[in-house]
Amino acid sequence: MSLPETLSLRLTGIDYAGRDTNLYRLARTDGSALPPATAGAHITLLLPNGLERQYSLVRAGTDIAEYLIAVKREAAGRGGSAFMHDSLRVGDVIPVRAPRNNFPLIEDAASSLLLAGGIGVTPMIAMATRLAALGGTFQLHVAFKGADHALLSRELDRLPNVHRHFDDAAGGFFPMAARVASAQRDAHLYCCGPAAMIEAFLDCARADGRDPGSVHVEYFSAPVKTALGGSFVVELQRSKRTLTVPPGKSILQVLQEAGVAALSSCEEGVCGACEVRVLEGIPDHRDAVLSADERKQGKSMMICCSGALTDRLVLDL
Repeated sequence: MSLPETLSLRLTGIDYAGRDTNLYRLARTDGSALPPATAGAHITLLLPNGLERQYSLVRAGTDIAEYLIAVKREAAGRGGSAFMHDSLRVGDVIPVRAPRNNFPLIEDAASSLLLAGGIGVTPMIAMATRLAALGGTFQLHVAFKGADHALLSRELDRLPNVHRHFDDAAGGFFPMAARVASAQRDAHLYCCGPAAMIEAFLDCARADGRDPGSVHVEYFSAPVKTALGGSFVVELQRSKRTLTVPPGKSILQVLQEAGVAALSSCEEGVCGACEVRVLEGIPDHRDAVLSADERKQGKSMMICCSGALTDRLVLDL
């Protein structure tokens, strides 16, 4: 799998989008059209400090003059959002990988239920905008701690069928079970937000007997820790090399140390850039990209975070 095209984009605007959150506008330096993006897609920013970060697009389409992303400053983050807020300025030119979509919208679904928490509203706005343009049947429910934590309010105000939940005003958390149960049986359900919200959504979808193929999520980070148990062998079929993955290291780290060219980006199992075909062996999946069915088939894996359940893996590298 190859990485998307890398673009040289200028930061043309920074706007306030809510508490600790900015909207960043990115366009080509010559003003020409950008590569198209489908609802749910993200771009990857190659920041000047060496970090790579993925951000969902607020808008999608085939004729795009600018990419619009929302970045919430995360005090407990790994430094990407803090750098964006503290160091980037209008006029800066940044390498950006073109859109990639691991959270695609099923556009011909009979109906759609979109559930978002906090900054997870970003891809849902793109999805709701697309469904509205198609005349699709959908409901968008957005949960925030309180009105003072609301994000992207202007973008939400432009959309139909939006329902806002504020924990403080409602006296409790978003009623996930009730919302899931309220969806039509042939609906597709989507959730993006904090890990606890996504886990509650998945639990409710299972309890409600939803078809796993109609349940879609996007995590901010991988839901489980990287597999670092090690003590297995990786055979690289095309490179004709055999490497040992010791405890404390990921497959990707071992490949990089051995000088093997391997694609990667987020190194958290959420972007899909490091996906590799598995020819033999059983992966220990730790990513947030593959579906349950894809994991069961075991034909591919994310080598930045996943390990092995067998003593040997043969990879198409």
